[in-house]
Amino acid sequence: MENPHADRVKDIANLASRRGRAKKNQFLVEGPQAVREALKFHLDERPILDAVYITEAAFDRHEDIVDLLEAAHGTPTPEQGRKVFMRMVTEEVLDSMAESVTPQGIIAVSFKLDITEADIFGADAINPRLIAVLTRVQDPGNAGTILRVADAAGADLVLTTKGSVDLYNPKTVRSTVGSIFHVPILQGIDLEEFAEDAKAQGIGVLAADGYGNVSLDDLADAAVAQRLGIELERKPKFDLAQRTMWLFGNEAQGLTREEKAVAQAKVAVPVHGSAESLNVSTAAAICLYASARAINSGSAHE
Repeated sequence: MENPHADRVKDIANLASRRGRAKKNQFLVEGPQAVREALKFHLDERPILDAVYITEAAFDRHEDIVDLLEAAHGTPTPEQGRKVFMRMVTEEVLDSMAESVTPQGIIAVSFKLDITEADIFGADAINPRLIAVLTRVQDPGNAGTILRVADAAGADLVLTTKGSVDLYNPKTVRSTVGSIFHVPILQGIDLEEFAEDAKAQGIGVLAADGYGNVSLDDLADAAVAQRLGIELERKPKFDLAQRTMWLFGNEAQGLTREEKAVAQAKVAVPVHGSAESLNVSTAAAICLYASARAINSGSAHE
């Protein structure tokens, strides 16, 4: 494909907008690592890819991706029922399709991955142990980084509330570096209702709050003591080894009073230096890893 003004090129470029993604129920996947993970998901989990576009240089450079492409070409797409469309394109065409300045020679078009609330709790559902909730997080890079951190920490689910950035925003997808294909996501939840459902399933709810009256260090220390069988003088306000849902708030405003009210504890990450506060994605990384360590250590000793 050599014409950067072709209708197909314009249709793909429109996926950079939220309206374009909603119309097609699709999103852009840019760059070798993200496309590689999309292809693996398509082959190992369920067919989600509609099309893949690659330059000749990228085709020669990424033999492993070419192998995956050849395998994926034999699988039908979930909606059209046809094989994944694949086409060699020029650099100019790829640049016209992509949202990023440097798509690195390959992009894919994927159908959206959202699960439903019915997929979360129940006999054959996810039944998550660790959940990250983006509560009106609006920066695409922060959202993507939190999703990537959640993946690395072994979280089972990432949720967003209304007012949050679309996780299919191209900048967000790039920031996940493929992790969007590893962790189930559900967008636009009603926080109060979902928190009640989670609590009914035995999941604790914590609010990450820089002004919280519970220290994450204290919770982490208590989890270690309990795992070692050390009797504590005071029972911790929350058992970090239990199934947990973390709330991470808006970059500028944090969590509102109403959002904090659904949590069982407001937890602060201690700042030992002179920094005024932590970026939301940094705080999310610290909180999720603290929970992951407690939950996984607890499971190993049950």
